[in-house]
Amino acid sequence: MELYVIGAGIFIVTVIIVELISFAVRNTHAAKRGKIRKRLRKYIYVEGGQNGTEITKKRILSDVPFLNQILLHTPGISQLDRLVIQANAKQPLGFYFLLALLLTVTGFLLGQFLNRSVIMNVVLPLLFGSLPLIYLANLKSKRIAKFKKQLPDGLDLIARALKAGHAFTGGLKLAADEIEEPLGTEFSETLDEINFGINVSDALKNLAARIDCEELRFFVVGVILQRETGGNLAELMEMLAGLIRERFKFDGKVRTLAAEGKLSAIILIALPFVIAGWILFSNPGYLNPLLTHTVGRLMLVFAAVMMIIGIIVMKKMVNIKV
Repeated sequence: MELYVIGAGIFIVTVIIVELISFAVRNTHAAKRGKIRKRLRKYIYVEGGQNGTEITKKRILSDVPFLNQILLHTPGISQLDRLVIQANAKQPLGFYFLLALLLTVTGFLLGQFLNRSVIMNVVLPLLFGSLPLIYLANLKSKRIAKFKKQLPDGLDLIARALKAGHAFTGGLKLAADEIEEPLGTEFSETLDEINFGINVSDALKNLAARIDCEELRFFVVGVILQRETGGNLAELMEMLAGLIRERFKFDGKVRTLAAEGKLSAIILIALPFVIAGWILFSNPGYLNPLLTHTVGRLMLVFAAVMMIIGIIVMKKMVNIKV
């Protein structure tokens, strides 16, 4: 029976690897067809609605039709797709879904090979399967951090264009052309939406949805209010750019003051694992009762729950939002 399970796992891994290679090859060829085709590939537009022309965007989650349909009808998939968008991942959601499935099966097979205990067969698949999610979250975090640093310069360029007599979209195009990824890319996509017929307010709301950045939301709300009530938009852009720079300076001071607390938290979190690793190395059988006896397993579960609570509390204490 165990050989059948392992054989089925190897077959699934092989099929997924072939699909992943196919994904990568298709996306490589698609990238060579040009930047415009790559952008348009994300959108399917339909007409109808307000004033006869309302444009709706539909995401293609996978190049494989049946997998795309499965993902489209999966509850909660929109949140994962938003993570892929915010991370500006090179591959669609279907690729990372298959990769997570591949790593989950690999973790299960590895657990079967190393130790056939229930804990290993549950922990390893969950750990391996979550790696694509961790990777995307890390990509998103780095991209948003870079976007925040670029935003004040982008607002200054928009303000200068407005003072020179250009329209707001002209200032947006200037910033998109002058500033590199990610701000330039996102502003270009916003301009594309406006050129396709989406009104400026909705295009800016889409921009705020793609980039999870509080400073960007200030910009979007300010522009929308100015378009509805009037006012000096160039002056607003300059004030907002100055405000964001001051927030960055203050945030840097807070991070410096909280650095010692973060280091202490990291040491406290790592200490139990370091001690457990040293005990396993020096006396491999010493911790066996924790894995073989019911009371030991309950103690491990209780310890894990308390550690998770402690990590959450320490994270709240050292992460001071400006």
